[in-house]
Amino acid sequence: MFKNVMMVCIGNICRSPIAEVLLQHQQPQLNVFSSGLGALVGKPADPHSVELMTDKNIDLSKHCAQQINSVLVSASDLILTMEKKHVDAIQSQFPESRGKVHLIGKWIDNQEIPDPYKKDKAAFISAALLIESGLNAWQKKLWK
Repeated sequence: MFKNVMMVCIGNICRSPIAEVLLQHQQPQLNVFSSGLGALVGKPADPHSVELMTDKNIDLSKHCAQQINSVLVSASDLILTMEKKHVDAIQSQFPESRGKVHLIGKWIDNQEIPDPYKKDKAAFISAALLIESGLNAWQKKLWK
């Protein structure tokens, strides 16, 4: 069973923090964390991400971006990414991750989640809705 789930995007300030707190909120028994392939290490979540989660009564204000590394990969039972190129990058950099890296949108026709970084709030809303749809599909498959 999957107990340790890592969410991955690029900077670890927009999409993966949203995915992290949404899944943690939906499945409190899981250990959910996030990282970035090119993380803005030490930075908080983007204000749009924080605001969207605050609207759902989920606190994202304490998020601190971290770079993906072999320790985090090794600790993960499941790694969910936003784009196909993220899956490829993780599997290339961490060959031991093969088999446990998937798109969040895997169960909805391999839907990718576009990066809202430096875009308007509408782009963040769109990304958050896609993340939520993908996580809901994973829940039906794994955590019912």
